Amino acid sequence: MSLAFDEYGRPFIIIQEQEKKHRLKGIDALKANIAAARSIARTLRTSLGPKGMDKMLQSPDGDITVTNDGATILQEMDVENQIAKLMVELSKSQDDEIGDGTTGVVVLAGALLEQAEKLLDKGIHPTRIAEGFERAADLVVPLLRKLSTPLDYSSANGYEELVKTAMTSLNSKIVNRMKRPLAEICVKAVLSVADLDRKDVNLDHIKLDGKVGGKMEETALVNGIVIDKDFSHPQMPRVVEDAKVCVLTCPFEPPKPKTKHKLDINTVDQYKEMQELERKYFTDMVKAVKDSGANLVVCQWGFDDEANHLLYKHELPSIRWVGGSEIELIAMATGARIVPRFEEISKDKLGSAKSVRELSFGTTRDHVIVLEDCAFSKSVTIFVRGGNKMIIEEAKRSIHDALCVVRNLIRDNRIVYGGGSIEIACSNLASETADQIPGVEQYAVRSFSAALDNVVMALAENSGLSPIETLANVKSRQIKENNQYLGIDCMETGTNDMREQNVYEALASKIQQFQHATQMVKMILKIDDTIAPAEYE
Repeated sequence: MSLAFDEYGRPFIIIQEQEKKHRLKGIDALKANIAAARSIARTLRTSLGPKGMDKMLQSPDGDITVTNDGATILQEMDVENQIAKLMVELSKSQDDEIGDGTTGVVVLAGALLEQAEKLLDKGIHPTRIAEGFERAADLVVPLLRKLSTPLDYSSANGYEELVKTAMTSLNSKIVNRMKRPLAEICVKAVLSVADLDRKDVNLDHIKLDGKVGGKMEETALVNGIVIDKDFSHPQMPRVVEDAKVCVLTCPFEPPKPKTKHKLDINTVDQYKEMQELERKYFTDMVKAVKDSGANLVVCQWGFDDEANHLLYKHELPSIRWVGGSEIELIAMATGARIVPRFEEISKDKLGSAKSVRELSFGTTRDHVIVLEDCAFSKSVTIFVRGGNKMIIEEAKRSIHDALCVVRNLIRDNRIVYGGGSIEIACSNLASETADQIPGVEQYAVRSFSAALDNVVMALAENSGLSPIETLANVKSRQIKENNQYLGIDCMETGTNDMREQNVYEALASKIQQFQHATQMVKMILKIDDTIAPAEYE
């Protein structure tokens, strides 16, 4: 598309392949945009809640992904429509900022757009609808804060509350049978790297790694770094205590000229002389490392067989072919300085770790190296085990969501109760307050209440319950019993009180869901002139 001007200076638009495209304006454009966004929301609607359905996604390469994580589903979908891409960005922004609630925020946005379409049919201007939704969001956020409960995560009871919140996140995942052990691992990992004084958590210090083979029960928290390597020589010791680590980015090989070179060897003596010279190079390299006091070598490149043998003979356990990101992580964790040339090796550039060991497991005898209790870092690794790659990848996604939930509670220790109880309480408040609002915005506030009800109905429907009957029952009980903690009994435990079911959500996640969904709906409602391919009419 490009802009041109006629002889009178009036602008007009030139569109490539104009006969294949169609321009939508006004209400038609708004309804087309809403339809595209709602199609994405309908896709995720059935994945909401602890009994939500999973989606099977096939990539162009034929790789299969099975997940119910909203952000992953939308990232893997091949979305062409520009408005649908905005919904993908909505889920991505929720995932980047909060890490949880990626499905709920899209379902809520879809419900708001469904109500907005009904209001448009009544002749209400889209700007007034967007303003009404924003006003309703501003109304319910104070209620969220009022109904929140602070956690003292430094106490024993606070630790248990963190575990229960992580379990709530894991309850809707494939790994829910292991929710208690995995939740404890996530809480321990976050607390081990958290700066409680600043109330900050750097998730970069928590590494997620996994190996196919074994049971998920073998998933463990390693107080250090796990790298998918083994020692370079099969006869090197498998455990190095009080390791002094030398991190190298220079290869164990003789120097090579940068220009083209050629070496002619005509006699056996010349060959032996070259061999001796090469051995001397290797011996000097090994001696430089040994004299520095190092007892472990980590190298970014490979070793010549002669160099590898000399390292073994000089009792220098070595790890080779360590990638750039991993070698930086090892250097930061152990306090080592990365050495680019052997001439620069010195004692003050060595790092330290309490223990470095090689683990082997599985029928194929896979190996990993574990660096534990590193000197200059609190880095930890969650080492995931599973029967196949698909299970491990989904377990990693589930654990990441749980880690984000616990991190959010370190930043803001207030929780709210889930199971749709918060949505119902906010819906009741918005419905009661709408009558006091003058003008047409009260219709938008009531529609916001109806949208929250739709989210709760989706939760009940996915749990196999009668959605309308269940919602009506819980809404009336909340008002009658003055108990705003009643929600949907998705797990059929016999009680609707979410405090008894220990269904916790981070307050920050819920507030962000409401605000992000409202902002996205406002953006979509303000787009009334769309130039799109004809198939999106």
